[in-house]
Amino acid sequence: MLAGSLMSDKAVATPDPELEEAIYTRRVLRFTLGIGLAVGISAVFAWQLAFIVPVFVAKFLVDRVEPTIQTVYELLISMVVTIGIAWLVSFGPVQYPLVLLPLLAVLMLWAYYLFSDPKWNFFATILIISTLVLPYLGILHPGAAIFVGVGLSFSGVVSVLIFALLHILLPDLSPNRESHIEAGLTTDERLYESVRALIIAFPVITFFFLFEITGALLTMIFIAILSLQSAGSKSVKVSLFLLITNGIGGVLAIVFYNMLVIVPELVFYIGLAMMCALIFSQKIYADPVKAPIFAGIFSALLVVVGSTASSTDADVATNFYIRIAQLFIVGVYMVVASFFLETRNWRFLQKRTAV
Repeated sequence: MLAGSLMSDKAVATPDPELEEAIYTRRVLRFTLGIGLAVGISAVFAWQLAFIVPVFVAKFLVDRVEPTIQTVYELLISMVVTIGIAWLVSFGPVQYPLVLLPLLAVLMLWAYYLFSDPKWNFFATILIISTLVLPYLGILHPGAAIFVGVGLSFSGVVSVLIFALLHILLPDLSPNRESHIEAGLTTDERLYESVRALIIAFPVITFFFLFEITGALLTMIFIAILSLQSAGSKSVKVSLFLLITNGIGGVLAIVFYNMLVIVPELVFYIGLAMMCALIFSQKIYADPVKAPIFAGIFSALLVVVGSTASSTDADVATNFYIRIAQLFIVGVYMVVASFFLETRNWRFLQKRTAV
């Protein structure tokens, strides 16, 4: 074991430039093809929440070197949990806020806790989406939860299959095989940040559920997912960063959408998505330190454009700009909520610094 460790250290200390270039090129190519394939499949078949597929595929390709049994394990668990939540919602808790809201809080806290462990990040993503989308749709459209839950689970299956197919066609050349990075925080720190994230997100989630605000689905998802990133020690700075990345993603989405309006063809849509993927993947893989910036911008672009392209509403253009506005509002809310938390002297928020 010691010899293997020394050899590994030596390999890291003296990297092969040609191998690194080949790894970089293959990852960029895999990312570009993966996004093109995901966009094409989701646009052609257009099942419920199909627009999530490119986002999931991008997440897999950036976060993981190759598919493992853990990926399949996460997928199976997420499918069971999603269908379970959909089944539970269908039997009436959505009509009782005093039952529903505490249940949402517990599930969100669980998802936030899992988010901070890279090993469970994909499952946590599906869990938070299921927790918000299915009960919300159960309130607005009774009976739709099971249908949408199956659609979300199917999106996860398609994403994993695309991820696996790309690695069969273009195996990764890295000598370091897939290994999940351990959570960088202790159990107490993970719980602390999960509670902070819940405090940031839950007031808005509660407002949307109690007043049954229509068209708020994407807003809730963005707030829920981004709130964990704003829950650390530099929450205000991180929130400002998220506001900027969301803003850039929104601007690019406007450009993307208007080009689609000019050329409303599927082939053009796929080609444009692949061109964006090519540009962003070069930035993501060239500088891992700044990868979260470009991944965040690209995710915002995919969600806004994908949800609009899959929309069956008559006034698609209006809904698109509403989504852009929602994206900006989420960023502003994150800054305000983070500043509010940082200026509080609540005892339990000081727990981590007191240790």
